[in-house]
Order: sequence, then structure tokens, then C-alpha cells
Amino acid sequence: MGRKSLKEARQLEIVKVFYKVAKKEGLENTSIAKIAKVMDINPSLIIHYFQTKEELTYALIDYILEKYLLIYTIGKDSRIPLQEALLTVVDDLFSKKWNKLFDDGLFYSCYALTFREKKIKNMYKNLTDSLRERLAALIERCRTAQLIDVRNPRLTADLIFALVDGAYFYLTLSTDTKTFDKKIIDYKIEAYRLLGIHNATAFSRTGQTL
Repeated sequence: MGRKSLKEARQLEIVKVFYKVAKKEGLENTSIAKIAKVMDINPSLIIHYFQTKEELTYALIDYILEKYLLIYTIGKDSRIPLQEALLTVVDDLFSKKWNKLFDDGLFYSCYALTFREKKIKNMYKNLTDSLRERLAALIERCRTAQLIDVRNPRLTADLIFALVDGAYFYLTLSTDTKTFDKKIIDYKIEAYRLLGIHNATAFSRTGQTL
């Protein structure tokens, strides 16, 4: 058990350095040798844990998922009212906090590989499905508690993530911070509308759909 934990810790350390190097130099320009140089270790030690750069990339995508799923931690805390948890998740999805969880350039570099590698395509599919399923589950809990009136939680989660994905893809092209802030608020309000929430402040305070 101890050896396995040590191995996982070492692998995670390598993946984090891989992320930092690839963020700076680009995925295509990052090699095992460059990662080893930054870590000040022999490349053979990295190869001991990841035989190829492809294996490292797979681990990096798993790392992406783990970081994104952190946004749902609040929904697991039974001390926090459901309506507050839902609003917090939606607010976080449409915030710079979400956008900065993982570097956009690196995310899309990995995403581009889905068109060439079936395994990475499946990994990204599992990643996006996991994010939607977690949101759908939270929406369903709120619906069961009669806090919101949503006919199809899974479809609603899909539509909210369609807004999220489209918003950030479009807004990464903008260099105007004010435009980013204004449009992200517009998209968030639309997400509230899909949930039947027309006054987020009142919803959070009373727990009732307005």
C-alpha cells in the first residue's frame, strides 16, 4: 500500500511539472527531457513511471478532470443548503475561477488530439460526461427538494455546459476584460433562466423559485 501511494505521489509530481512546462512552451514542444531538466532528475526516472509522452498526456487529461471536478465539492457538503450549493456551482462555472482552473491553450492542445487518437477522444468524452452528470445530479437533488422546477435535469445540465463551453471558447479570443466580464454575466443569467431562477439573491435567501 505504501509503495503504491509513493508511486502515485511521484506520478502526480511529474504530471504537474509536465503541465507547467507545456503551459509555457506548448504541448508539442514539451519533451520528457525538458521535464526532467526542470525537475533536475534523470529522464530515465520519468520513463520509469511514464514510458512515453503519450502516457504522460493521458495522465495529464486525468489531471484536468480532477481539477474541474473540484467545483462540485460544495455540493457534497450536507451543511450547505442545496440552493446555495447550486448557485455557487453555477457562479463558479461562469467565473474566472473556472476559466483559470486549467490553461486554455493547453486544454485545446490536448483537445485537438481527440481528432487523431481514439483513446484521448474517449477520455475527453468521459471528462465532459462526468462534469454534466455531476451538475445534473445536483439539479435533480434541488428538483426533488422542490427548490426548482426543471423537467429534465440532464438536458438542462447539457444546455448549461453548452453555454459554458461556447462562452469560454468565444471569450478567449477577446482581449477586452470589460467585454469578458459583461458577457460572462449575460451567459450566467441565461443559465439561471434554464434553471427557472429569476432572482438569484432571493432564491438563495428563501430557497424558492421565483
